[in-house]
Amino acid sequence: MATPSPGPGARDPEPQRGPAALLRAFVVIGVGVLLLAGLLRTCSFAPGAPEVDREAIPRVDPAAELRRVAPTVTFPLRGPSLSPEWIAQSSDVVVLGGTPGLRAVRVGWVTPDDEFARLVQTNADEAAVVVSEAGDPTATGTVEAGGRTWVTHTGRRGEAIWVTDVDGVRLLVTGSASGERLGQLAGAALAAPFVR
Repeated sequence: MATPSPGPGARDPEPQRGPAALLRAFVVIGVGVLLLAGLLRTCSFAPGAPEVDREAIPRVDPAAELRRVAPTVTFPLRGPSLSPEWIAQSSDVVVLGGTPGLRAVRVGWVTPDDEFARLVQTNADEAAVVVSEAGDPTATGTVEAGGRTWVTHTGRRGEAIWVTDVDGVRLLVTGSASGERLGQLAGAALAAPFVR
């Protein structure tokens, strides 16, 4: 007895399998994801280096932030003055090593070259502050900036870290910025008056 063949428009009861069917499924899903992303405008294609929208950078007043936190730390803070092309965009205070008396006051800038640089001022020793900023740093030597010798390290993302000790206060500069820009920040920090 012969098996009746399905009529016109009837579905094949056996689903298609194999690489061709899998590829078609991925294409359909991929097109759906791209359409959804396009509608939501959550994706963009930007070949090359990332661009910084300087108008959209959140801004802080470093002098006001340093004045605000100065009474909460036991060491003097310096308020560096940088050109307007340096955009101060972050400020915070962190406790180092779980010891409430050891604090680091940090201010971050976007440099004129659209890179990032941060100044850290602390009463912690060099090892503690470098580990807090870089995880497991590698010492690389020294560099001269602002008339002082800074001990240099390389952090986990390859960023330079410079540390010097001024009258019992550790100053640290770090970031993706070039050595020239880190030197400018270091010099500005050393030349800065104390925050009152």
